[in-house]
Amino acid sequence: MSAASGARRVKFVLALALPILAGLSATVFTASGIRGDEKRSSDPWSSSQALQAADLAGELAQKNGTPPTIVYVGFRTLFAGGHIPGASFHGSASTEQGLGEIKKWADSLPRSTNLVIYCGCCPFEKCPNIRPAFTALRDMGFNNLRVLVLPTNFATDWVGKGYPMEKGM
Repeated sequence: MSAASGARRVKFVLALALPILAGLSATVFTASGIRGDEKRSSDPWSSSQALQAADLAGELAQKNGTPPTIVYVGFRTLFAGGHIPGASFHGSASTEQGLGEIKKWADSLPRSTNLVIYCGCCPFEKCPNIRPAFTALRDMGFNNLRVLVLPTNFATDWVGKGYPMEKGM
C-alpha cells in the first residue's frame, strides 16, 4: 500500500468515526439509498421531527423527566404481537375509521404534548399509516410531534436492536 492510499484510508475511517466519537447519531441508510434522517419531498415532517430508534430508546431509558406519549398507528394485530413499552393503539391510520379513532383520542390532549408516532409494519418509505397519522395530528395543532423512523420494520429496527418491547393490548 502506498503512503497516499494509506492516508486516504485513514481519512475515510476518520470521516466515519468522528461523528460517532463526537456523540452524534449514526446515519442509517435504507435499501433505497435514502438516509433514515433525510427528509423526502413527500414527507410531511421536517428532519428535526424525524426520531431515530436509538434516540427514542435513550429517552425511554432516562429515569428523570417525562417520557413522550407514544402512539402506534399501524395494524392492531402487529401492535398486539409486540410494541414499544407504554405505547398505545387507537386505530390504523391507513383507514378512514382508524384515522378518526386516532383523532378522537388526540382531541383531548394538550397540543404541547410530547407526542411520538410510529408504525413499523413495512419499509418506512412505503408505510400506509405513518404519513396520514402525522398529517392529521399536525393539522390538529400538535406542536411537539415526532415520527419514529424505522427504515425496514419494527422487528428489524427496534426488536432486532435489543430495544425494549412488550406484548398484548
